[in-house]
Parts: sequence; C-alpha cells; structure tokens
Amino acid sequence: MRFDLSDPAFDVTSDEVHAARDQDWYVETNWGWAVLRYAEVSALLRDRRFRQGNARWPAQNGIHSGLFSDWWQETLLSLEGDDHARIRRLMVPAFKKRAIEAMVPRFQALADELVDGFADRGSVEFISEFAEPYAARIICLLLGLDESHWRQVAHWADDLGASFSIDVGRQVPRIEAALSGLHGYLDEIVEDRMAHPREDLVTTLVQASVEGERLSRHELGVALVFLAFAGMETTRNQLGLALQTLLQHPDQWRLLGERPDLGGRAVEEVMRVNPTVTWVTREALEDVEFQGLRIPRGGIVQMLSHSAGTDPAAMPDPSFDITQQRPPHHGFGAGVHHCLGHFVARTDMAVALPLLARRMPDAAPDGPGRWLPVSGNTGALEFPIRFTPGR
Repeated sequence: MRFDLSDPAFDVTSDEVHAARDQDWYVETNWGWAVLRYAEVSALLRDRRFRQGNARWPAQNGIHSGLFSDWWQETLLSLEGDDHARIRRLMVPAFKKRAIEAMVPRFQALADELVDGFADRGSVEFISEFAEPYAARIICLLLGLDESHWRQVAHWADDLGASFSIDVGRQVPRIEAALSGLHGYLDEIVEDRMAHPREDLVTTLVQASVEGERLSRHELGVALVFLAFAGMETTRNQLGLALQTLLQHPDQWRLLGERPDLGGRAVEEVMRVNPTVTWVTREALEDVEFQGLRIPRGGIVQMLSHSAGTDPAAMPDPSFDITQQRPPHHGFGAGVHHCLGHFVARTDMAVALPLLARRMPDAAPDGPGRWLPVSGNTGALEFPIRFTPGR
C-alpha cells in the first residue's frame, strides 16, 4: 500500500487510511512515510533526531529560489536550533495568556456583531460572512491594525495560504505578490510603533528584549507576515471545519449552545477529528531506527493528524463527543515547534462556537459547499448554512 498525498482526491480521513492504520503504524507515500497511530506520532514529534520538515517544502515542489523560497526558510516554522530558540524566546511575551484572556469581551462583541448581520435572514454563507471576517478582524485587534483594513489583510492571508497547498508550485506569483503587499503594510506598522508605542502585539515584539537580544527589523518583518497569515488562515479554516463537524452531530451542537463552558472542549474535539492541518512534517537529522522502520538522514515522515487523533489504541471510543476529556491532539504540533499562537486560536474559537450554537440552534448545511482537498491544509471555500431567523 502506498498513499499519494499530492493527489487532490486523496482524503486523509478516509476508510483507506483507517484500514492502513489497522495494519501498521506507518505507510509509504510519495512524500516519505505517513505515521498513522497516536503513540508513534506523539513520540516522533518530540524526537530530537528530527527537525521540522517544512523547510524543504518549496524545494520538494521545484521552488529553489525567489522571494517565497527565501521567506519560507526564515520563518519560525523552518528555523532550527539556536536561531529557532532565540526568535521563539523573543516572541513568547507577545502571547501571554493574561493578555489574550483580556481580549475575550472584544471577541464576543465581534462574534455577536457578525451574527447580527445575518440573523434575521435565516441563512448565511458561513466562510465569507463569519469565519473570514472574524479571523481577520481578530488578527487586526491582536496586531493593533486598523480594523477597517481587514478585507485587504484577509486577501493577502488567503493568497499566502497557497503556501500550504498541494499545488504550491503553480501558486508562486500569487504568493509572492501577497508577500510583498503584506510585508510593506506591516513594515509601516513597525515604523509607527517604534515611534509611537501602543498596547498591541507589534509594540510588544518591537520592544522585546531577552538578555540584551532583540529581534532585528528584518526578523520582525518575517515573523509578523507569518503571524498575520497563519493566524487568520488557520482560524478561518478551522471554524468552517468545526461547523461541518458539529452540524453533523445536532445533539452536540444544541448542547454547546446550552453549555458555553464546553467551548474549549469543543475546540479540542473538533481539532482531534477534523483538523485544518492534516499532517505535520518532520525530517530526520541522522539515520534513525524507529520501531522496525529505518529512516535515512533527510528522510521525511508525515504525522497524519486525524488518523492519530481517532486511533482506537489511544482512545477506545474515538467518536465525537464534546463532553469527553481526550489525550492531547496534534493539531498545533508538539515539541519545540508547538504552535506559538495556540492560545489565541483556542480562545477565539472557544468564544465563537458556543455563541453560534446559541444563536443558530437548528442550523443545518444548505448544500454541500466548496472545500479544499482533505490533504495538506484543508477547509471550506464556501459553506452555506440555513437556520430559523431572528434569534
């Protein structure tokens, strides 16, 4: 058995993948080995004989130079060792839990405002009318950007999202135009915050200092572009996937509307069974022997998030249930590359989902919608929903 991860028709949540998981903990693919079981994924994500494997993603798709290739090599996702540790250490203060929790009332007000825009109509195209403006405006709030610019920020982020698509090789002009636009816009913001500090993430990063070290102007630009696009893109996609899953379980949807305290648990459960990041990549730094598999130096392993998250060996009943406490999922990665902005994403989705469930308790899909391939980074392009108006 061999999987073709680059095939747009391949579905990482399919019965084919589950059957392979029953047979063994890994399977060969056109991009290295896919790891299918929870225990092995957990171990390999933390194994220091591997590095984050995304650094080679452009080259694997025939992109060896240019603006996109250069930027990709400098993002926190691609850096390793001392460089990664230093930049991550300098960025941590911008993501303090207390600062994010203080923004919850603004997240709630934003979610209510967006629902007010379509509540009396009884129908909504969920991605363009809620998920995208919610995710983009939260990024604007977080970075201290003018909220009225959210559509342009979302457009750039959407184009940069093609960086993770399985046809990235054909998307380079689009990606590089977005990189130039977003970098130029954020560079002006950095310039302003250096002269006029504010209570926002950009100011925190501009002023960040650990043992006398600071982020250079170039490092700030690289980091902020990645934060703006990754934070918006993943939240938008994950919200669409969350609605897809919850509406397939109407009892869970109604319960969430009645029990907003389950918002955090709902986020974890959705990311376990229907994550936007369908695999996490690692590259061997040396020849590795792991449970009978020899992985040569430079070998790639892909950790399949859904397969690991629904592994019956790790959770005897892996069915969707927002009342259950599960082992930690891998939707935000693990180890030294665990997502720096995970608490922002967890918090804004934990606010939005119960509010949506309360205001649209009988929501149901109004047609199939349009979706990205269920491989690479996935999500909805369009997801129409109908409900009883006026709540």
